Amino acid sequence: MKKSGKIVLGAAAAGLVVLAGLYLYRGYLSGPSTAVMTFLRAPEAHSDWKTSALSRCGDAPFSFPTDGFIGYLWGDSFRLLHKHQGIDIFAGTDVGQTAVYAPYDGYLTRLDSWKSSLIIRIPSDPLHPGNQIWLYMTHLADPQGTSLIVADFPPGTAEKAVRKGELLGYQGNYSGDPNRPTGVHLHFSIVRDDGSGRYLNELEFENTIDPSPYFNLPLNASGSRSSIPKCASPAN
Repeated sequence: MKKSGKIVLGAAAAGLVVLAGLYLYRGYLSGPSTAVMTFLRAPEAHSDWKTSALSRCGDAPFSFPTDGFIGYLWGDSFRLLHKHQGIDIFAGTDVGQTAVYAPYDGYLTRLDSWKSSLIIRIPSDPLHPGNQIWLYMTHLADPQGTSLIVADFPPGTAEKAVRKGELLGYQGNYSGDPNRPTGVHLHFSIVRDDGSGRYLNELEFENTIDPSPYFNLPLNASGSRSSIPKCASPAN
């Protein structure tokens, strides 16, 4: 009986830990999610939340890849034990209206199977010269998977040189399931190199890099969430 009682108490304690974790998780996510929904319901009323495409914050090495509100940050959590690998930029427009540009010079690849994704190889990291990094961008397609990437980069494109500011495509809402589209946005992440000239799996958080210093913007979810990420010192 005593052993049974200990088991019951242990299970109850574990349940409380899980409930506490869910409570903290929901409380954490409600902040950015509420802001995203507020923006998407009335983007014209919150135009001051947006960062302009091709703008550059101070001496940041990257220019901003698209026009929109940075709703989700690197390290945000959408479910327990999961962290967001990049940033999500919401235009507040319809599918195919908001342009996406290359934020830095590099070499673009689009695999045969990629309907909405591109990756750009940067041979020398501007903040850590000699290290190679990769810039991954996705959701450039409509719900049915019709690509919004410009014709210059068809499926099978490999190592095509692109310049900072070059048009790549348009924001879409492709999720892989036509019945469950995402909000219209661009997902952007910086991916580590595997040391042999290939990119690591972007789906694993530890394979990605905090984009904050590359844009000179507060884009790390572990920092302050008290304000909208905005540039304090635009480039001249």
